[in-house]
Amino acid sequence: MIITYLGKQFFKIQQGELVVAFNPISKDSKSKDLISRFGAAIALSTTNHPDYNGFDMVSHGETVPFEIKGPGDYEVKDVFIKGVLNETTIDGKKYINTIYSLSIEGISICFLGAVSQGKLSAEVYGQIETPDILFVPIGNNDLLNPAEAYKLAVSLEPKIIIPMEYDTATLKAFLKEGGQEKVVPVEKLTIKAKELVGRQGDIVVLSS
Repeated sequence: MIITYLGKQFFKIQQGELVVAFNPISKDSKSKDLISRFGAAIALSTTNHPDYNGFDMVSHGETVPFEIKGPGDYEVKDVFIKGVLNETTIDGKKYINTIYSLSIEGISICFLGAVSQGKLSAEVYGQIETPDILFVPIGNNDLLNPAEAYKLAVSLEPKIIIPMEYDTATLKAFLKEGGQEKVVPVEKLTIKAKELVGRQGDIVVLSS
């Protein structure tokens, strides 16, 4: 599996010929300078906001993604996906934020999206299995601050934590919370299921 970070909460995950996109940035976003275009088989949006719903950005040539944009159970190209309802606040406005759990080639993923609460409800916790890889926002205004983000992340007991939507200050604070200040950003994460054995709460920072 290869994971690439494209800015904000926009990620590309590739396993063989399968390409999955999370929260592609829309051309209507204030961060449209971060837009990247590629073809994805599956595209997931946690929140109907221009920063996270640019489905047309991951449609390329004959490749048009299956769009997932809300709670529910899905099966696409042998990938099982669960979307769990969670509310959030962005710029003072309430939105539905869908937390996604899925597994690709034996690696389980949880993508928290635009979470703004430092603690999830018991109902939400009950629907999220312990992930191998967790994606968590760590410093965008209304969303989690670094301390809240780290506390929430470790409560889910992931093997790897990938921070998103960060700047230099929030990343430094997040790494300090985790006692992992020496972590150096990498261009991409390439990992196999067997390489996750024995890992617990390791922070991996991807540069955009």
